[in-house]
Amino acid sequence: MQAPLGILFDKDGTLLEYHATWMPANHAVALELAQGDLNTAHHLLRAGGWDQATDRVASGSPLAAGDLEDIATLWQDLLPDGPVRTIESIVAYLDSAFPANMVPTPVCDLPALLTQLQARNIALGVATADSANGLRMSLAPFDILHRFAFAVGFDSGHGRKPEPGMVHGFCAATDLPPDRIWVIGDNRHDIEMALSAGATGIGVLTGTSSAEELRAAGAAMILDSIAALPEML
Repeated sequence: MQAPLGILFDKDGTLLEYHATWMPANHAVALELAQGDLNTAHHLLRAGGWDQATDRVASGSPLAAGDLEDIATLWQDLLPDGPVRTIESIVAYLDSAFPANMVPTPVCDLPALLTQLQARNIALGVATADSANGLRMSLAPFDILHRFAFAVGFDSGHGRKPEPGMVHGFCAATDLPPDRIWVIGDNRHDIEMALSAGATGIGVLTGTSSAEELRAAGAAMILDSIAALPEML
């Protein structure tokens, strides 16, 4: 009999469609930090990986794959003149402003999908480069947080992507070895995190990366969406 399986999901670009969820927040937050100056806001967004022509962000860019500390560090020196803002104060602002302006958009019927997976005795977790607060606020509308045996952000004490700590934490929470864990995500940081921990990395195309980029990172498989998981299993 095959050993049980665990699936550790990324959040944005995997459970939630990245651009529909995050672009409203990216624009609103950048404009606020720019003190209402649209040119400065666009400068912040472009530095983060935004393409103005398509209103999308590049794979692997700070806005696509970075955590709040990465974004705060990038933007600190680009802010308009005014009171000096520390990295810590910018992170604190982002931690409340990003979730408040998100439009959480699921890639499929998440409650139904997770129910199907749990019916197969699959352990579920979520590991995001977003904060623990952002995780809770963006997934709360779908009433699925109780489905996860493990749900952490970059500030939850398990390290940051692509370090292996989040995978190791999931293994400890589920009593599963890394070689029975699938890490599913839309960015190379997710795949690299999986491989560094001895788990299997699976890419999805509902975020910011192409199939070619995910394969180059070492993804064992590419799915159009996590909606394909029940049929694949």
